[in-house]
Amino acid sequence: MFGLIGNFGPWELALILLIVLIIVGPGKLPQVGQSMGKAIQNFRKAKEEEFEELDEKKED
Repeated sequence: MFGLIGNFGPWELALILLIVLIIVGPGKLPQVGQSMGKAIQNFRKAKEEEFEELDEKKED
């Protein structure tokens, strides 16, 4: 079951994008993409900070 999660082909991606376009609408799509980009950036930043804290604790 979990092996199928990362196995997307071009048709599946096109279908997902089409569904998102229908739900969100073409006018709001850039805003959704921008907010998703910011969320991913914040997640990466928080992850890096957590790793830095772990490294500091290892050194002590």
